Amino acid sequence: MIYTIKDVSKISGLSIFTIRFYDKVGLLPFVLKNNSGIRVFTESDVNLIQMICCLKNTGMKIKDIKKYIDMCMEGTDTIDSRKKMLLEHRREILANIDALNDNLKLIDSKIESYDSRNAAQIVNAQLKKLNDEKYENGLL
Repeated sequence: MIYTIKDVSKISGLSIFTIRFYDKVGLLPFVLKNNSGIRVFTESDVNLIQMICCLKNTGMKIKDIKKYIDMCMEGTDTIDSRKKMLLEHRREILANIDALNDNLKLIDSKIESYDSRNAAQIVNAQLKKLNDEKYENGLL
């Protein structure tokens, strides 16, 4: 099946402008143009664009995504390099997930204190402690 840029925009969630930008910076070397100069996309192109979106959404830099796509276009000789790159990216994602989970625990703790019956007392005690510490350290 052949897709238009509008179709790919709907499928991927990327704007048409972003797809054109990605093509311009070399992220889409696999996309061809028809006789009228209009980009046409195959199912395989859409799959690669979804991988690009996955990498971008998980924090990979455009230059590194381009390197990954370039290696994909080189064929089987780059499988080990691609795997190494994705394993490193996976480690970074897991570290980010751990950090987000730590932050989520703190947020949940705050929400829990705001849900308690004595939320006003808790907040007042925290404010008092904040001001007392500043006073004790000569900051007030």
